[in-house]
Amino acid sequence: MELVAASKMRKAVSAVLGTRPYSKLAWETVLSIGEKIDTSLHPLLRHSAITKKVLLLVMSSDRGLAGGYNSNLLKAVMKEVKELGSEVEIQTICVGKRGADAMRRAKLPILASFTGITNNTKFEEALPIGRLVISEFVSGGYDKVLLAYTDFISAINQKPLVLELLPLGKPLLTLANTDVAGGSDESVLKSTIEHTFEPDPRAVLDRMLPRLIETMVYQAVLESAASEHSARMMAMRSASDNAA
Repeated sequence: MELVAASKMRKAVSAVLGTRPYSKLAWETVLSIGEKIDTSLHPLLRHSAITKKVLLLVMSSDRGLAGGYNSNLLKAVMKEVKELGSEVEIQTICVGKRGADAMRRAKLPILASFTGITNNTKFEEALPIGRLVISEFVSGGYDKVLLAYTDFISAINQKPLVLELLPLGKPLLTLANTDVAGGSDESVLKSTIEHTFEPDPRAVLDRMLPRLIETMVYQAVLESAASEHSARMMAMRSASDNAA
C-alpha cells in the first residue's frame, strides 16, 4: 500500500507543480486588475457589507488510511464554521466521501457532492465544481464562498487551509509554500502597471474571471490529491515500521 501510494504521489506532485505557476500568475493578474477597476463591473467582484449566507467548498478524500489528512482538514473547517457564528447560514459542496460524511454528522446542508475525482484528475472533471460555485454566487444566493483544501508543501508536510474564493479581488493566501518575490522594486512596478481592455472591461472580465475560478478549483483538487497520496504513503510506512 505504501508503494502504491508512492506511485500515485509522484504523478500527483508532478501535476500540481506543473500547474502552480499558471494558477499563481492568473490570480496575481486578477488582483492587479481588481485594484484598478470598479468592482461593480462584474458580479464575481461583488462584495457584500454583511455576511448572511456562506457556501463552503470542502475537498477531502474518498478513502481513509491517510493518517491525519482528513481529520486535520475537517478540524480547520469546523473551526471556520464556529468563527462564522450561528447567525450565518452555511451550505456545503463536498469533494470526497469523507468530507460529505463529516458534513452530515455536523448537520450542515450539502448542496452537491462529488466523488472519484482525486486520482489522476483532469481539468474537465473539475469544471462542474467550478461552474456550480460560480452560478450559485452570481445568482446572489451567497455573500461569500470559502474553499477548504490541503496545500501540498512536501511529502511529509501538508497544510489544511480555509480561504475566501469569492468575491474576487482580495489577496488569496494560496500556494503558501511557493516563493513569492517581493521588495520595493516590485511594488513600484505594480503601482505603475496600466491595463487596457479590448473591447471593454465587462467583456474581458466575463471571459477571464470564470476561467480563473475554474483554474483555482482545479489547482485545489490537485493540491489535495498530492497531499492525500503523500499522507497515505507516510501512514503506510509508519504502519509497516510499527508492525516490524
